[in-house]
Order: sequence, then structure tokens, then C-alpha cells
Amino acid sequence: MDELTIINRLQKALKRSVEDISASMLAGGVDNMEKYKYLLGQAVAYQITLQEISNLLNKKEQQDEQGNVIDFGNKD
Repeated sequence: MDELTIINRLQKALKRSVEDISASMLAGGVDNMEKYKYLLGQAVAYQITLQEISNLLNKKEQQDEQGNVIDFGNKD
């Protein structure tokens, strides 16, 4: 199994977990503030993880591209 397959499966699992948490919160599955904060914290952590994976993948894709890009840089 290659790395991208593993990453895609991880992303799908994280997205599914966020959706499950959202559905639980919307359906009234939260009966106290502690549980609400816990679920909210989990959802935020999953979202941050998904964003970090996305950022890492974008950097890799940008480095792999062979194009006609000119880097002018900042020469101060």
C-alpha cells in the first residue's frame, strides 16, 4: 500500500469522525457542558489534523510540478 492510499484513508476516517460528532451534537446527544466541550475539542483537533495533512500534501505537489514558473524573490 502506498503513502497516498494511507493518507486518503486517514483523511476519510477523520472526516467521518467530524461528521459523526456534528450529527451527535445536532441530534441533541449532548446533555451537559462537559460533554459538549469534549466533543467540540475533538472536532477541532480532527479539523486541525486534516488541515495539516492538506498543507503537507500541497507543499509536496508544488515541489513535484515541472512548469515554467519564475521566482523573482525579494532582493532588498
